[in-house]
Amino acid sequence: MLLRITDQTKVQGFTINFIFHKMVCCKLMYLSMVFVCISSTIISNDEVNTFNKTSMLKLIMTSYQESLEMLNGKAFPIRQRQSSPLSSIRGYAFNRQTETETREIGRAAEVFQSTLQALDKKLKQRYKRDITSTGLLSWEHMELIAELSGCPPPVHASDCHHSQFTKYRSINGMCNNRYNQHWGAANIPLIRWLPPQYEDGVRQPKGWNKGRLYNGFELPMPKDVSRNIIESAFKYKDDRYSHMLVEWGQYIDHDITLTPQNPGKPDDDCLNTCKNVYPCFPIQQAPDDVSSPENCIPFNRSLPACFKVFLPNISQALQQQQINAITSFIDASVVYGSSQKMNNFLRDLDGFNGKLRVNQHVEDKHGRPYLPFEESLESECLHSKKNSACFRAGDSRVNEGLPLTSLHTLWVRQHNQIVQKLKNLNNHWNASTLYEETRKIIGALHQIITMRDYLPKIIGEEFFEDYIGPYKGYDSTVDPSASNVFATAAFRFGHATISPIVRRLNESYQEHEHFPNLMLHQTFFSPWRIIKEGGIDPILRGAIGTEAAALHSNNLLADELTERLVVLTIPQEMDLASLNLQRGRDHGLPGYNDWRELCRMERIKTLTDLKQVVSNASVAEKILQLYKHPDNIDVWLGGLVETFLPGSRTGPVFACLIAKQMKALRDGDRFWWEADGIFTRPQRDELLKVSLSKIICDNTDITEVPTDAFVFEKYPSSYVLCNTLPEMNLEAWRDEQK
Repeated sequence: MLLRITDQTKVQGFTINFIFHKMVCCKLMYLSMVFVCISSTIISNDEVNTFNKTSMLKLIMTSYQESLEMLNGKAFPIRQRQSSPLSSIRGYAFNRQTETETREIGRAAEVFQSTLQALDKKLKQRYKRDITSTGLLSWEHMELIAELSGCPPPVHASDCHHSQFTKYRSINGMCNNRYNQHWGAANIPLIRWLPPQYEDGVRQPKGWNKGRLYNGFELPMPKDVSRNIIESAFKYKDDRYSHMLVEWGQYIDHDITLTPQNPGKPDDDCLNTCKNVYPCFPIQQAPDDVSSPENCIPFNRSLPACFKVFLPNISQALQQQQINAITSFIDASVVYGSSQKMNNFLRDLDGFNGKLRVNQHVEDKHGRPYLPFEESLESECLHSKKNSACFRAGDSRVNEGLPLTSLHTLWVRQHNQIVQKLKNLNNHWNASTLYEETRKIIGALHQIITMRDYLPKIIGEEFFEDYIGPYKGYDSTVDPSASNVFATAAFRFGHATISPIVRRLNESYQEHEHFPNLMLHQTFFSPWRIIKEGGIDPILRGAIGTEAAALHSNNLLADELTERLVVLTIPQEMDLASLNLQRGRDHGLPGYNDWRELCRMERIKTLTDLKQVVSNASVAEKILQLYKHPDNIDVWLGGLVETFLPGSRTGPVFACLIAKQMKALRDGDRFWWEADGIFTRPQRDELLKVSLSKIICDNTDITEVPTDAFVFEKYPSSYVLCNTLPEMNLEAWRDEQK
C-alpha cells in the first residue's frame, strides 16, 4: 500500500513552494517502522520463489537505504529538502550557477535512480526477474520511491485557479497550463520527442562502455570529430545579417533552457580522472593511454530530473532524464529569474516602486545604471586580474561574454524606464502592479523580437510560414516544455556562428580608438571590461555594425572555441565542439538519421546520400570515414553540416526541430502576448511598434542604428537617427481610477 506523505501545497506570490515541515516527523516515524520490520524479517527460501506486494515494499525500502549510503554515506539526512551536501561542494562553476531548489531536485533524482538500480539488482538476484518485467513495478511503487527520494509532490489543478495565476504568469512557470501544471515550468525534465538511447537502456551514455559497437563500429571520439571536421582557423562573413543575430540567439536560448552539470558526491573529482565513473564522463584525447588526466577533457554529466507521473509509461519513467532548471517559456525569465528567491534578489523591494535592482557602486559615464553585483564572496569574476565581481541577472550565465552582458543590461534599464512611465500614468498603481504590468510588457517584447524579427531569419521565411504559420490562439493540449534535442543539439547551431573577435566600435562605427577589438577568449567572464572600458555602447555598436559569422560545412567552429574556451575553475582550455558532442551522448540523443525520419525526411544510407545533403563533398567523406555508418552520426554534427534552406541559417533538420519547439512555445503558452485577454487591441498595436534597435536607442547613448538590428548595414548607409524610430505609446495602459 502506498503511504502518501505530502503537505498541502502552498501558493505564495507567484510561485509554488513545496513545504515539507510537517511531513518530516511522519516520514521518519514511517521509515523507522519499516526498517524495524525489514531488519527483523529473514527472507525464507520459499519467499525467494514467491513474490507479492509485501516483498516489493521490503525490497524498495532496503534499496532506498542502500542508495543513501552509496551516494552520501550513513550520515546522509533523510530530509532532502532542507539540507543538501551539494551546497558545500566547490570547484565547479556550474554549481554556483544553479539554484538551491534545482540542486536539491537533482539530488533527489540521484537517489531515485540509485534506488531503482539497487532494486533491479535485488530482483535479478532473488527472483530472476528484471525491473522492467510487465506488471512488476506499479505507479504506486514509483511514486513511493520518488517521495522517499525527496522529489517534489505534484501540484493539484485546484491550486492553479488562484486569481493571480489568471492575470500574471508565475515566476517559475507553474500553472501556465491549468490541467498540466508542470508543463513549461522550471525544474522539470526536458521532454523527449524520441526515446533516449542509453547503452544499458536506463542511463549509460553512448560511448560509456569501451568496445561497444554501433552498427558494427565504435563511435568516434568527440575530440577526433572536432579536430578533423569542426575546428576552423577562421570564419567567413555573412553580410546579410549583423552579429546581433548571433548574440540574440544566445540570449534567448538562455531564456528557454539551462541544464546544469551534476557535481556528484563530495569525493567525486571529475577534473582528475580519465575513467567513466558516474557522474564523470571524460572526453578522451589519447585512445592508447587513458590513465592520465592530461589525456582527456573533464566532463560532468548533466544533472538528472525527478520522476514525473505524467510520463507515458513506467519504462520511460525508469530512464534517466535531464532537468531544465529554468522556465521553457519565452517569458523574459532571463531578466526576472525562474525562482522566487532569485526574483526577490533582482527586485528593488526596498524602494516600493516596482523597479529592478541596479548597481549601487558603479554606473556609466552618463549615469546609466549597470546590473547589480553578485553578492557571494565566491563570485567567480573576482578571480580576474581586475578583481571585479560578477554581475547578477535573471540568468546565471550573464557574465559569459560581453555582448550577452550588454543585452542583459539593456533590459533591466528598459524595465525601469517603463515602470516610471506607467507610474506617471497610473499613480494609483502599487509597486506590485507596476512590476507585474511591466514584466508582462517586457515578456511580450521578447516574444515579438524573437518570433517576428529573429526566427524567420534562422529557419527561412518560407519554412517559417509552412511549419509555424500564423497564430491561432492558445492551445491547452500543446506541451510547451523544452525538448532535449532542442536544448542539447538543434539550438546549439549558433555555436558555429560565433565570431572569434568581439568588436568594439565608436560613434562612427569604426574600431574604437580607446577600446580596441578583443579576441573572444579575452571576454569570457570579464564584466570589469564593461565598467572600465567604455560601458555597453561600444559592444552593442560592434554587434549591430559587424557582419555575422557565416556557417559553412567546412568552416564550423572557430578555434577560439575549440582550443581556447574558458570554463571557470577548470585549469585547462576546453573544446566547445567536443563538449557538445559528448553532451548529446550523455543525454542519449538518437542519431542524426533518426531525427531526419522524425522530420519526415529520407534516411541517409550511403555516401552519395550524404553528399546530397552536405554542401561540401569532402566533408561528407570525412564524416563517413570517422563514423563508418550513417546511423552513427551525432545529430549536432549532422544538423550543422546540412546545406541551408533558402534564406535561412540552418539546414532542414535543425529548421524542423527549432520550428517544432518554437511553435510549441507559442501555442502552448497561456500568456502569449497575442492570446485572448492578455493585452487589449490598442496595447498589441503599440507593442508591435517596438524593435530591438529602439530598445538600444532608449537605453544607451547610441544615436544612429539600422532599423532592424539583425540586418547588416554598412554605416552610414541605411542607418537612421534614433528619434525617427516608432515608439510605443504607453497611453494604451492608462487605467482610469474608478
